[in-house]
Amino acid sequence: MVSTSDFRKGCKILFRDQPYMVVDFQHVKPGKGGAFVRTKMKNMLTGLMHEETFRSGEKFPSPDLAYRQMQFLYEQDGLYDFMDQESFEQISLNKDQVEEVLDYLKEQVIYTVLYFGERPIAVTPPLHMEFMVKETPPGVKGDTAQGGATKPATLETGKVIQVPLFVNEGDSIKVDTRTGDYIERVKK
Repeated sequence: MVSTSDFRKGCKILFRDQPYMVVDFQHVKPGKGGAFVRTKMKNMLTGLMHEETFRSGEKFPSPDLAYRQMQFLYEQDGLYDFMDQESFEQISLNKDQVEEVLDYLKEQVIYTVLYFGERPIAVTPPLHMEFMVKETPPGVKGDTAQGGATKPATLETGKVIQVPLFVNEGDSIKVDTRTGDYIERVKK
């Protein structure tokens, strides 16, 4: 059971038989009456935001969530196939279910898939991933007065990020998947 006093950003609760993640919360103690918690939550099944007010000390069950390590195999006809690393069971997810990680999908990479009961609801990529730069304009020496200049680069998945001037086409780079930022060039 999760109490309103335990609410933190990212805390997960079962509310009206659906899993919700607390996005923001505020404890309020008015001068008259009991304390309450104003909460902004995201439905983990639909992605919709919901605002709700709860009495202080109200309790909620924890949702039946499980994380499974799954390898992305391939995309075919708009379905994305993943294989469980323990049971070797395969599942197919549609584009809506993988939309948040579409720019980071690479074959043979292990992703974390969040399950609610027996239903997959979210896919999370590794924190750092390596990608090959498919296209980027050449960086010309003297383009910057202070240093730290960047240029756009298209990765093998089609995502465009900003990289330093010394990165060239064909280079492998490491990217932070939480922010989409360049980390470093990878020597092979």
